[in-house]
Amino acid sequence: MAVSPLPRPQIIGTKEPTTAYKERSAVRVITFNSVGEIAIIFAERDNYYKLPGGGIDPGEDHEVAAQREMQEETGCLIKLRADGCIATTEEFRNDLHQISYCYCADLVDAAGNPTLTEDEVQDKLKHLWVLVDEAKQLMATVEPKTMLGQYIKERDIYLLDVATKDGVIN
Repeated sequence: MAVSPLPRPQIIGTKEPTTAYKERSAVRVITFNSVGEIAIIFAERDNYYKLPGGGIDPGEDHEVAAQREMQEETGCLIKLRADGCIATTEEFRNDLHQISYCYCADLVDAAGNPTLTEDEVQDKLKHLWVLVDEAKQLMATVEPKTMLGQYIKERDIYLLDVATKDGVIN
């Protein structure tokens, strides 16, 4: 089956002509377990939900980054689906210019433990498994306490909307 070309990235934030942006690429993962639920992360301190994922290290392959981020944030091992990147976003926040690439994956093993960074522990990150519609509802109804949380909310709702609209996920 041929993979259709990606839509233009969703732009989040405004590019300021006088700002010198730090460039960053990131991955986001919509991971399914055996009963059709997806993993989402709740950031209790700032009151928002997000898809697992994070920055791609220099020279790191997207698949490796997605697997690493999922393992760090949830303790789970995953396998990316063959359809490749399903959507992208381009964010301008403060002095950061970030392109996020979203992939779908299947859970391989949930027996591990998260290895959160100190910042993630302070953010009180915890993961949960919910149906896609519940994930979208949780993300939409929560009111983040920070601008970062607002950016993440917009980004991840968009990514789930693209995935469900295009029939990538049910």
